[in-house]
Amino acid sequence: MNRVTSKDGTIITYDVVGAGPTLILVGGAMSYRLFPGFVKLANLLAGDFRVVNYDRRGRGDSGDTAPYTVQREVEDLEAVIAANGETAFVWGMSSGAALAVTAAASGAAIDKLALYEPPYMVLPGGRRPPTDHQEQLQRLANAGRSGEAVSFFLKRCMGAPAVVVALMHALPFWPRLKAVAHTLPYDAAVMGDYGLPKEALQAVDVPTLVIGGEKSDPRLRLAVDAVAATLPQGQLRVLNGQRHNVSMDVLAPVLREFFAAGIVAR
Repeated sequence: MNRVTSKDGTIITYDVVGAGPTLILVGGAMSYRLFPGFVKLANLLAGDFRVVNYDRRGRGDSGDTAPYTVQREVEDLEAVIAANGETAFVWGMSSGAALAVTAAASGAAIDKLALYEPPYMVLPGGRRPPTDHQEQLQRLANAGRSGEAVSFFLKRCMGAPAVVVALMHALPFWPRLKAVAHTLPYDAAVMGDYGLPKEALQAVDVPTLVIGGEKSDPRLRLAVDAVAATLPQGQLRVLNGQRHNVSMDVLAPVLREFFAAGIVAR
């Protein structure tokens, strides 16, 4: 376990496996560095890259400093990059992909970027979360109503059917989601109004692979298409048979191929 101090003094914790060019994993809502899928992905890529898997602020073993701002999360990622080399490859998942876009657009030292289904909502007149969704999540988090916060996020922000969310309550991973529910307002801030951030995307002038699952919600598929089309160096890849909860065994070879392309062996 490694630590780096972000610009505002917050301690950010990360693990490192493997050797080679640095590749940083940025988790989405309710994920953290010890999440089984992220541990598996890091190990699958460790034969080709120095994989850095970190806890976003407020999660796992990382600290947190009030007030939260998206810029502070960007500074956290920049600190992790700087602690592991001058530049890095970055992969982001869901709202973590949106955070990675924000960081790259602001000039973070990212050589290549890969994004898995950033959950922008691009249909004109389509469903959007309530305008006060961040405030509602913050009220639930402040009151310690973690289960309600997770349910609100899944149903009202992500559009998951109520019956699916109800069934999730009985699954073994539900307590892990509740444990980081207090960070859901952070992801809501990263996503803003969930609209496509065209200006930020157009400022990301590095090779970027945008990945989606063939069986994902059609809204996510539309978002993936729109992001790839808007990026100056965007590439699109659709994974057969995959959904938002992507198989790391399927994802890892795609990331390996993309990030390894153009690397000159020393």
